[in-house]
Amino acid sequence: MSQQDVSDWIRKTVANNDVVLFMKGTQQFPQCGFSGQVAQILGYMGVEYKDVNVLEDMSIREGIKAFANWPTIPQLYVKGEFVGGCDIVREMFQAGELQQLLEQKGVPYDKSRMTA
Repeated sequence: MSQQDVSDWIRKTVANNDVVLFMKGTQQFPQCGFSGQVAQILGYMGVEYKDVNVLEDMSIREGIKAFANWPTIPQLYVKGEFVGGCDIVREMFQAGELQQLLEQKGVPYDKSRMTA
């Protein structure tokens, strides 16, 4: 795939899914601790999301870094918006900001697990 093809594929994937996690491994089998943490947070919250295993395609692994101008993986997107990597997602979750973002964007999650 050309760089443009990769960029187009990433753009379509982000646009066609409410929540996308570009990660090392899969939801069921994360292959990096940082990817695993974000997958665990989303799983705990009951968020349905598309996972993209960047280890399966080097062009996507490099392409997603250029797409977001963000050097690390995982990368979380909600309704087309880049949210951040592991540290940002974890801090947002702990502060209740991730829940607010999902609420604002109309993305369903299991609110019964979000008791203070």
